[in-house]
Formats: sequence, C-alpha cells, structure tokens
Amino acid sequence: MATDAASPARPITVWSQVKTLAASPMAPYYFIAGSVTILVVIGSLMVLSASSVLAQATQDGPYYFAIRQLQFLGAGLVFAIALSRTPPALLRRIGWLVWALAVVLLILVQTPLGVTVNGNTNWLEIGPVQFQPSEFAKLALIVWCGTVFHLKRGRLHEPAQLAVPLVPLGGLILALVLAGRDLGTGLIVGLIMVLILWFIGTSLRVLIPMGAAALGLVVLLVYGSGNRMSRISVFLDPQSNTDLSSQPMAALYALASGGWWGLGLGAGKQKWGGLKDGAHTDFIFAVIGEELGLFGVLLVVGLFALLGWAGLEVAMRSDKMFNRVVAAGITGWFLVQAIINIFVVLHLLPVLGVPLPFISYGGSALMAGLMATGVLMALARDTPSARAYLATRAPRAARPRMTSVMAATKED
Repeated sequence: MATDAASPARPITVWSQVKTLAASPMAPYYFIAGSVTILVVIGSLMVLSASSVLAQATQDGPYYFAIRQLQFLGAGLVFAIALSRTPPALLRRIGWLVWALAVVLLILVQTPLGVTVNGNTNWLEIGPVQFQPSEFAKLALIVWCGTVFHLKRGRLHEPAQLAVPLVPLGGLILALVLAGRDLGTGLIVGLIMVLILWFIGTSLRVLIPMGAAALGLVVLLVYGSGNRMSRISVFLDPQSNTDLSSQPMAALYALASGGWWGLGLGAGKQKWGGLKDGAHTDFIFAVIGEELGLFGVLLVVGLFALLGWAGLEVAMRSDKMFNRVVAAGITGWFLVQAIINIFVVLHLLPVLGVPLPFISYGGSALMAGLMATGVLMALARDTPSARAYLATRAPRAARPRMTSVMAATKED
C-alpha cells in the first residue's frame, strides 16, 4: 500500500534569492539607485585622495576639489530626486524644448562667453557660473530622441523616418560639440545616436554606412590636429619618453603597483606628479587601482555592470517607446563612457579626455550624470509591473464616515 510522503523542500540558495530579487517589479529601480550611490561615494573618496596633492600645491588647501565636488553632488542630488518623481509623459512633452536649449547653449560656447581650457572651447561662463553645456547636451539629445521616435513609433521600419530629423538635428548637436574641438565628447554623442538607432531595430544596411562615415570623420579630425596625432603616436609607442607619454605610463605603473588590495586609501604615489593634473579627473581609475587594488577595480567595474543590467532591464520591461529609447540611451551613455575611460587608463585606447561617470572630478559631468539617473529611475517606476506594484502600495483614500439615522416609527 502506497503511503503519502511529503516532498523534500528545496534548499534556499543565494542564487535563487538573487533571481527572485531581480524578478521583482522594483528591482531595476533599487539597483540603479544603489549602484549609483556606491559609485558616487567611491568617487567622492577618490577625488579627495587623488586631488589633495594638486590642491595643496596650488595653495587652495588639500580639500579644495573635494569640497567643490560635494557641492556639485548636493546640487545634482536635488535635480536627480526631482526628476525621479517626474512623470515620463511630462519629459516626453519637453523633448523639443530641451533639444533647443542644448543647441542654444552650445552655440553660446562659440561666442565670447565661451571659455577655452586645455585647447578645447567647451566651457560656457555666464556671470559667476562656469559649466560644460556638452555634458547636459547628452541627456537632452537622448530625451529628444525618445520624443521623436515615440511620435514615429508606427513607422520605424521606414529608413526615412529614422534619418529625419535624427541625422540633421542630432548631427547639429554633434557638430557644435566638435566645433569646440572636444573630440572625446563628440565621440560619446555620436555613439549614443548609433546605440539608440541599433536599439530600435535599425538595419545594419543603414548602420554600417553611418559608422563608416563617422569613422572617416574621426580620421579627418585626428589627421588635422597635431595634438591628436601626437596622442596616436604615444599610443603606438608608449615608451617614447615624451611629455605626452608620461601620463599613460604612470597610469600603468599605478595599476601594476596596486596588487590585490592596493596600497591603501591616500597612499598612492603616482598622484604626486606622475599623473600630473589628471589624477582626479580622467585618470582617477588608475588611482583606484593603485590605492584599492584589484578589489577596487573589480568593484567599480561590477557596479557599472549592475547599472547597465538595471538600465537595460528598464528598457526591456517598458511598454512605451519613449521610455524604451530614453532608458536604453542613458544606459548606453553610461556604459560607453565608462568603457572608453577605463580602456584609456589601461592603454587600450589613445587619450581622449573622457571622464569616468560619477567618479571623476567635474561638476558638469557629475550633475548631468545624476540628472540622467533621476530620469532613469522615473522610467523604472513607469514599467507595467512597477505601476501595478506601486498602485497596491499607494495609501487608500480615507473613506467618509457614514452615519445612519433610524427614525422611530409610530406603532398602530
């Protein structure tokens, strides 16, 4: 006679818990917030460590750059929180407005209001405020692309609908960035446009000619600049013992000396002159490798990977074309810029002057990145599963109290 036996319970493993967490409706939202928070904390600590030597040498005090970074961080957090609570429908309606604002600011850079720093005219000074419009133009371009493709969502199979107005009007932003001789930012802007086109399903027959034309433009821009040609020469011959080659080699020395756990926070040596004035900006990843070791390097790479997964998950879960395009565009921006920066430090690419998102010193880049994070979090709250979940968690309106009055009836 058969007897009923209770089936053994499946053991709860860490992997099963991770899968359950990743499948939850709000997982992308919390992963985006968590990964960016940790990156910003690491960035603040590393800016303090990497910039103290330069700040002390310029008689501004060892905490000058760190305090300024915290000020930009505070302002960026205000915008990020506000944007994270903004309905995506409102962002979609202002797509053309932010595109026009970005174009106007980039044009002003080419006027006497523009400021040249290290050979690039990409700063704008209005009164006491000095910032880089090209950093905010990245977010404006992505939001505008979302607006355009949302309106064309039923005709995206037509090549003409993909090209117009993206190529002329998106190309205008790219041209204005390149007019300031900022090839690194121009490369990021161009890659953002290509990634958005790829995400919405553009055929390779369209993307390959566009990529070839863009590559040809980059070659012309590099060939026409003596400084850029020197960077290519240094990349091909890193031990040329020139002034330009000293910084890439110092970055490799820093990474090599970090070992597994690093020399300790603040104990790095290359920031004392080897990395010159790039230790807290474009080459801060080398300082991370020297002071925090392979552990710190892998932590940063892992956090960007987590952010990339969460952002793409938002894009895949969304049921609106605007949300999909903007989520994919912002995620692609963060990942491409991080990869380029890390590859430059590892000497896998020539020096391009691209900051590491959320970590490198720079007010405009940090604020633009935090604003984009706020937009991405707003999109994460607007996926179908997230909307349903938030609807169940919303406090119900208090029901009005009902008072019943029973009138006494007169007995016959």
